[in-house]
Amino acid sequence: MIGVLGILISLALLMYLAYRGINVLILAPGLALLAALASGETRLLATYTQIFMASLGGFLVKYFPLFLLGAIFGRLMSDSGAAAVIARSIVNRLGARRAILAIVLSCAILTYGGVSVFVVAFAVYPIATVLFREGGLPKRLIPGSIVLGAATFTMTALPGTPAVQNAIPMPFFGTDTFAAPGIGVVAGLVMLAFGLWWLDRRAARAAGEGYGDHPMDRAESPQAERGPGLWVALLPIVAVIVINWTVTRFVIPSMDAAYLAEKKFGGVSLNDVRGIWSLIVALTIAVVLVVLLNRSRWRDLKTSVNDGTMSSLLPIFNTASEVGYGSVIASLAGFGVIQGFIMGLWPSNPLISEAISVNVLAGITGSASGGMSIALNVLGARYLELGTAAGISPDLLHRIAAIASGGLDSLPHNGAIITLLGICRLGHRESYLDIFMVSVAGPILALIVALILGTAFGSF
Repeated sequence: MIGVLGILISLALLMYLAYRGINVLILAPGLALLAALASGETRLLATYTQIFMASLGGFLVKYFPLFLLGAIFGRLMSDSGAAAVIARSIVNRLGARRAILAIVLSCAILTYGGVSVFVVAFAVYPIATVLFREGGLPKRLIPGSIVLGAATFTMTALPGTPAVQNAIPMPFFGTDTFAAPGIGVVAGLVMLAFGLWWLDRRAARAAGEGYGDHPMDRAESPQAERGPGLWVALLPIVAVIVINWTVTRFVIPSMDAAYLAEKKFGGVSLNDVRGIWSLIVALTIAVVLVVLLNRSRWRDLKTSVNDGTMSSLLPIFNTASEVGYGSVIASLAGFGVIQGFIMGLWPSNPLISEAISVNVLAGITGSASGGMSIALNVLGARYLELGTAAGISPDLLHRIAAIASGGLDSLPHNGAIITLLGICRLGHRESYLDIFMVSVAGPILALIVALILGTAFGSF
């Protein structure tokens, strides 16, 4: 009982202190060792180096190429002006009267094409300020609009999205980014429809309120920045999706990769690496395309690449630290009680148990990727075993895990939410209700729909 209490106190402190702004690189190992000590584990140095750091390193080895290439791609899309061109083009076509839809679609296209949430926020926010001001909409609705487009359906639900949340389940279930595409599309449409309904309802209630007094916003018109033509800007985005699908479904399956069974290559099968390899190829080609298509626009290409490279480090180390934390917790005797409780929820349907465990851990860590990594590292093999016995497709397990990761992760202590509010110069009191509704309530509703469809019809 003391061990379980120590774990719960450690988790509560992780949530509270992360919300207070203390970096998870410090919090994760310290609170993991606190939980270990409360559980009677006195071999703290071994716990730190052999469990925490080993798990952290394993995550880095597996996913660093995706974080690195995604960050470089996003920086190049931003610095070339391509990201702003795509956003402005959508804005110009829909106009100020459809400001919310324009911002949501702009963010969705960019993130579905592999541009990171942070880059999208910086690229779209100045355009949103102009559009919302012209449309007479309150500024406090901007963060919710950005989150709906950038961090919901394109992050976890739509098949083929290069988001890391869609990549993490692949090695656990032997799947690829296009797993259970029908379930993903339906869930994505639920998130989008619910989010737009909520934001439009809030905008209607704020009729006459206006944009508000925000003198620090940049006076920038949607045509202010120069960039490539729309089709040139869109080509790398399209390339990520098309190349990822082509390599996943045709190129890699035709390869003779028997050598992967050798010890020096990890003793794995082609199915274990297919998804990761496809994303690496797609993002690499997309990076090269951005560079070549915008070769006359670079002010300092080396700096853009270097900045993108460095911007990948903090996100992956934060997530990897949370994975290390989860591995330590999972090694403690008290976790057996918690695991038994989680696995005992709906024992006849492992999909529901998986959804709950991923969602709860994402909420505790304030990270979709961190929570899902912890859950699947500890329980992934068991869910695959239970799913196979129940006739549940690994593709369906993949999609449910991905969708579930995008619910409670957006609680107030989520680092991306705090950063976005900082970019928008707004506080939780002003904008968090809308963020909660579009990125917590909507995705949980979509998860319920996905669970009902998956249980009734299986993977499609």
